[in-house]
Amino acid sequence: MNPTPQQEQEQESPEEVNKYFELIDKLLNCPNGQEPEVLEDNLELLDAGLIKTMLKVAAIFVHEDNSEGAEFLVHIARELSKQLGLYPEIPAKE
Repeated sequence: MNPTPQQEQEQESPEEVNKYFELIDKLLNCPNGQEPEVLEDNLELLDAGLIKTMLKVAAIFVHEDNSEGAEFLVHIARELSKQLGLYPEIPAKE
């Protein structure tokens, strides 16, 4: 089964994926509170591909019993999704 043109566009190159992994590593190892600066220094990587990669790494962390790392990445991915307009805003019920 061949991927659709949209799926092909959404697939990141190995170089992009390596850059995402490097950024994720920087986020995981930076001092607490420095995450916004790390992200600011890597604006060109802030996209849906990074978010997908973060969630994949978070899933791996869960399977490796690293729930703290997984929660951290999911939190960052959620916040980035909101900033990039990729996270649906659900209106509060009145």
